[in-house]
Amino acid sequence: MGSTHNSYHNHIRAIGNMDVRILRKTDLDTRLIIEGVDTPYINALRRIILSEVPSMAIDEVIIIENSSVLHDEILAHRLGLIPLKTDLDTYNLPEECPCGSEFGCNLCQVSLTIEAEAKENTTTVHSRTLNSENPDIVPVSDKIPIAKLALGQRIKLEAYARLGKGEEHAKWQPVSACTYRYMAKIEMDKKKCDACGDCVDVCPKGILVKDREEVEAKNIIECTLCQDCVDTCPIDPAAIKIEGDENTFIIEIESTGALPVERTILEATSIIDRKSQEFIKQLKAAK
Repeated sequence: MGSTHNSYHNHIRAIGNMDVRILRKTDLDTRLIIEGVDTPYINALRRIILSEVPSMAIDEVIIIENSSVLHDEILAHRLGLIPLKTDLDTYNLPEECPCGSEFGCNLCQVSLTIEAEAKENTTTVHSRTLNSENPDIVPVSDKIPIAKLALGQRIKLEAYARLGKGEEHAKWQPVSACTYRYMAKIEMDKKKCDACGDCVDVCPKGILVKDREEVEAKNIIECTLCQDCVDTCPIDPAAIKIEGDENTFIIEIESTGALPVERTILEATSIIDRKSQEFIKQLKAAK
């Protein structure tokens, strides 16, 4: 697990005209403020993270024996949804692998096996039962339940994992969540505000606080732009104004564990750059 940064003020990177502030950073969860970009860019980043950054997942299952209550198709489906740790530097996407074989090779697929039997009592088969030919390509957790076996029931199978993209199937998405929202801009009209406190009481995030005879906004990062404070203000027009900054975004990314969040973001930005260069190249060729 990576270290966590609770304060973002000392973690700013400049990328051209873009500033990235790290609010929280671990291998599995990252929260950033990105300044100096527009909505199309940040949405492109989100969509590429979800649909085009590759990760490893089980794609083919050969059932040798299955006497559990689960049909073979359901068992294979459950295996496919188990997140696997991914090595993007060693493995190729099948369509890009030099082997060119529909059966794959050790550069584009990994073999995993399960052999489990309930010999004495009812047994739950967990992801730890998956034996991988590559110790680096294993389930992100060994506690994921796959099937429950009654006494005497048995599962024996061979599975093949490969790289894929979320645009093919959700099992290849390297993240379980990727969202963004505008950074809030809060303006208080001190001349109109009588510090009645109604907006303070209704704020679901506790952003507005009453300090002596004034209402102030603190921890603006948590504001969700719900406008409850504006709607509650008894003054017409309201003494408080909230709007989103269209050039500053808060983005939150949660990894499945297949890839560290930082690697996922770097892959997504590389894909954006590559697509942009290809677009420019085609524009020049069309002249």
